[in-house]
Amino acid sequence: MALESGEVTAEALVQEHIERMEQADPKIHAVLTSLAEQALEQARDIDRRRQTGEELGGLAGIPFTAKDMFLLRDVRMTAASKMLDSFFAPYTGTAIGKLLEADAVCIAKVNQDEFAQGSSTEFSAYGATKNPRDLERVPGGTSGGSAAALAAGIGLFSIGTDTGGSIRQPAAYCGVVGVKPTYGLVSRYGVVAVVSSFDTIGPLAHTVDDAKLVLSIMAGRDRHDATTIEVADDHFDTPITKQPRVAILQEYMDGLSPEMTAVYDRALDQLRESGWDIESVSLKNIGLALPAYYILNPAEISSNLERYDGIRYGSSDQSADNLLVTYTQTRGSFFGPEVARRIMTGTYVLSAGYYDAYYKKAMQARTLIREDFEQAFANYDVLIGPTTPSAAFKLGEHTSDPVAMYLEDIMTVAANLAGIPALSLPIEGPDELPAGLQIMAAQRGEAVLFDVAGRFERQLATQLKAVKL
Repeated sequence: MALESGEVTAEALVQEHIERMEQADPKIHAVLTSLAEQALEQARDIDRRRQTGEELGGLAGIPFTAKDMFLLRDVRMTAASKMLDSFFAPYTGTAIGKLLEADAVCIAKVNQDEFAQGSSTEFSAYGATKNPRDLERVPGGTSGGSAAALAAGIGLFSIGTDTGGSIRQPAAYCGVVGVKPTYGLVSRYGVVAVVSSFDTIGPLAHTVDDAKLVLSIMAGRDRHDATTIEVADDHFDTPITKQPRVAILQEYMDGLSPEMTAVYDRALDQLRESGWDIESVSLKNIGLALPAYYILNPAEISSNLERYDGIRYGSSDQSADNLLVTYTQTRGSFFGPEVARRIMTGTYVLSAGYYDAYYKKAMQARTLIREDFEQAFANYDVLIGPTTPSAAFKLGEHTSDPVAMYLEDIMTVAANLAGIPALSLPIEGPDELPAGLQIMAAQRGEAVLFDVAGRFERQLATQLKAVKL
């Protein structure tokens, strides 16, 4: 409102967030590429257009950050990998382009795990990002730069990608709202392809309403992405005429530590006191989600990252004296350890003699999990549960143990396997850290997802410890 009335100019708001970035980022290392100069230029243009009475977009003058997976024309895009260290985008992707058309102002590209593979943003080729709420802890991954920047006050929203929880998990660790939409709701054109049957794009924001607004602008069919779906005008605001039916996913509660159980019991008690009738539901195949995901994920990665061979674009090892050596030395030199691990795992599970034993069975498990969710959503409008099994863990705690790192995704990957929308709502966690309450709805169920999340947000009235940087 202050922007619309002219009480605050776009330039002043953007300048405020750039100064915050300059002050806070040296402590958390969330920013990979600052766009301060062009952001201020865009903000001044918005102010000029406002003064002359031109019609402005719905996000006019709002500063935001973007995970370094999004192509923004003539801006460096690394995917946090040395493989793309000197790559500049030749065009602007659809999702971020829609935000710019709405006159939002991108002030920085932010850190992530390399090629969006990891759970802590420690696997960036440019160094780890720290959680602004506790500098000894990770911000989560892979959209850890987005969540950390937002929690630190850098930008008013951010955009990330969610392949197995990469928006929701860092949102939970950093205490912000994170949304993974229905698969295909947002175009992935102009975003680095990694795990094509799982990759989704979504917002991180301070409130449910902010996240809904940003997602509604990015959503819609795109001729450049054949997997996108039609979005009706009332997709996000379909009237909810009766009290939504809510059930908690029992398997997600059973494995929690006593301190995390207390966190969620407290939140559930608050919601029941607010009038919610929360039942319990069990999905018989949900235990297959993590192993199935960690077969299908590397299988698709091994295929998608074949394009980085040192020939067409990206970094190239110039010491090689023939084509094969160029391939092997380039990939060996410029891919980090987690990406290399997943390429090798994926190549193995797709190889002759192992395809049926691993990939085919994982696909069958994916079908069973999707059917479990469909049956559950026949009886309930939303399912809820923890976003993560713990609060943010310490930097370096899991980097030498891949399985321990993968287990951090155990409560988020099922939504990606099923293609359903899911949202992480910040709640008070243990030891003054945030935690996330995950809310899941049926495919294309964003309206009820945001309706329930908005009510929960008001009723829980979460007050997190202030970030001091």
